[in-house]
This record gives sequence, C-alpha cells and structure tokens, in this order.
Amino acid sequence: MLRYSLLRLLIFFGCLALLWLLGLRDRDEQVWLLLGSAVLSVLISYFALRPLREEYSRELAERIDARQDRRHAAADELAEDAEDGVRVDPDAPSDYR
Repeated sequence: MLRYSLLRLLIFFGCLALLWLLGLRDRDEQVWLLLGSAVLSVLISYFALRPLREEYSRELAERIDARQDRRHAAADELAEDAEDGVRVDPDAPSDYR
C-alpha cells in the first residue's frame, strides 16, 4: 500500500509540474493548477495503478479469509469441548486449554 501511495503522489506532482509548464503559473491560477492536477492525477492513477489496487485487494481478502477460518476453527473447538462436557474458559489463552 505504501508503494501505491507513493506512486499516487508522484503522479500528482508530475501533473502539477506539467500544468505549471503549460502556463498555470500566476497567483490567481493556483487554484486551477491544484484542481487540474488533482483531477488529472486521479484519472491517470485509476488506469495506471489498477494492477496494484487489485493485488492489494486480493491480499486483503486473503488475510480476512484466514482470520475468519481461525475464528471458525476456535469456535468449533469450543463447541466440541462443550459437547464432551469439558468446561473451558473462552477468554483464556489457547495454551492453557
């Protein structure tokens, strides 16, 4: 995610430099310079950085799935212990169960 954020910033500053070189230099044009740079960088980032966004989204989904699997396994273990009549403190660390 850090790489994605840095690339977004680089694209923004690149657009800022481009618009500045194209003539948006006056004090009364600074607002247009910033707005134009922001809009242009969003459009470029949307298409150019799509693979990075998809990769990060896939990694995040895998982490969420792994966390849910661990929780379900722990809940299943507690349910099995309850069926066996073993009394377990669910807040106790797993090493003491």
